[in-house]
Amino acid sequence: MNIQPKFIVFEGIDGAGKTTQIKLLCEALEKQGIRCSTTVEPTDLPTGKELRRALSGELPKTPVEMAKLFAADRVAHNIDPNKGIEKTLSEGYSVVSDRYYYSSLAYQGAELGYDKVAALNLENPHIRRPDLCIFLDLTPEKSLERIGSRGEQAEIYENYDYLTRTRTMFFDVFDRLRAKGERIAIIDASGSVEEVAGKVIAEVLNVYQKI
Repeated sequence: MNIQPKFIVFEGIDGAGKTTQIKLLCEALEKQGIRCSTTVEPTDLPTGKELRRALSGELPKTPVEMAKLFAADRVAHNIDPNKGIEKTLSEGYSVVSDRYYYSSLAYQGAELGYDKVAALNLENPHIRRPDLCIFLDLTPEKSLERIGSRGEQAEIYENYDYLTRTRTMFFDVFDRLRAKGERIAIIDASGSVEEVAGKVIAEVLNVYQKI
């Protein structure tokens, strides 16, 4: 069966379970004969490495600098000649990304305003529009509980007020982008791993025209 590869993005505030659900989705797609490649933002390219230093607090940057750096990393993510999104899709692999421009529109948009961040991303011809965005929805309380259970050092965006504001901003972003024709599925991530996975897989298979 000749299946057109798709570009699928996972979003959610921290702790929503994106890593687990991406793994389960790709396993399900492979069983359907769909080759799958996973990726993540920030990338492991030079721009992404600089972003990770900024997110850890090691390399302080202004909100404007962060928004521009995220956009630059996203362009590199798309067009990198070795492992970019465009190259991977051209080789017949569907691409599943952990975060994309929805995060910038929510996180940096909350600080700078939606329009400024949208101009950096939605108007850039090198930044591809996904075929589907899956948003794993989780309350800030549950997010912080899961982050704490990991025993990891919190990043600069991992606090209750910021997560609350960002979750609200995500919903505003989705309203705006749905009005422009983007396909976005919001899935309750508070259920069991299996329950969430079932909903995710059903949404994604619909994009492949119910194979």
